[in-house]
Amino acid sequence: MTADFDLDTAVEPTGRPDCYAATVTDRWSVGPAPNGGYLLAIAVRALLASSAHPDPLTVTAHYYRPPVPGPVTVEVERVRAGRSVGHLAARLRQDGDEVVRVLAATGCLSGLAGPTHVVGAPPELPPPAVCVRATSGPLPGGLSVPLMERLDVRFPPGEPGWAHGEPGGRAEVAAWLGFRDGREPDTFACLLAVDALPPAVFELGVRGWVPTLELTVHLRALPAPGLLRVAVRSCFLIDGTVEEDAEVWDATGALVAQSRQLARVRSA
Repeated sequence: MTADFDLDTAVEPTGRPDCYAATVTDRWSVGPAPNGGYLLAIAVRALLASSAHPDPLTVTAHYYRPPVPGPVTVEVERVRAGRSVGHLAARLRQDGDEVVRVLAATGCLSGLAGPTHVVGAPPELPPPAVCVRATSGPLPGGLSVPLMERLDVRFPPGEPGWAHGEPGGRAEVAAWLGFRDGREPDTFACLLAVDALPPAVFELGVRGWVPTLELTVHLRALPAPGLLRVAVRSCFLIDGTVEEDAEVWDATGALVAQSRQLARVRSA
């Protein structure tokens, strides 16, 4: 049986060169808006369908406005085709209007080799069985999160503090993450994972919607089967604009994705 995430991010050729059709659903939304990582996964499926390489290495998306559930098209431009790295761009359109633009470099993650030096480590979390599964809402400001009905997100007991009416004062959050239907992680799952946890600034007592303006994801390795560990933090909330950095570690303790996004805080 095909997993929900694969069904909801599937793309099909339209008959036009490097143009693909997809359907945005409301099953991966935060409030009324489709999650940014979910939209990015749709665009990257189209990019890889036009690429000579199997994996995304780095992907940057600019979000112009959230699409509504329904048909979209993804127009891909092959910018440069190299032997080990390809460069492509994509425009996600709905009703003729461009809603997301993506620039990506593609390659082969399993073929990477070279010097390695890792200073960081996965977030320290209690075993998944001890952690508490997140529900579909509401977030501060009253937004429901249908996304959480599809994901298996498990926070340490008592965290995040804002969910218990006691924001922790530090814009940091970490959790286990997988799919409720048991789908194993891959690079598409990593694109979703970096944007799947509630905004870290909620731990500062911030309320409201925090829409993404720009999101860049670096894919570092193919994830092993099992739950992912995701850590998110923000250091600079200035005039209602905040950066958010995410790390995704697989079940073996390998770093598989990193991201930075810039978002606006729209207070309730």
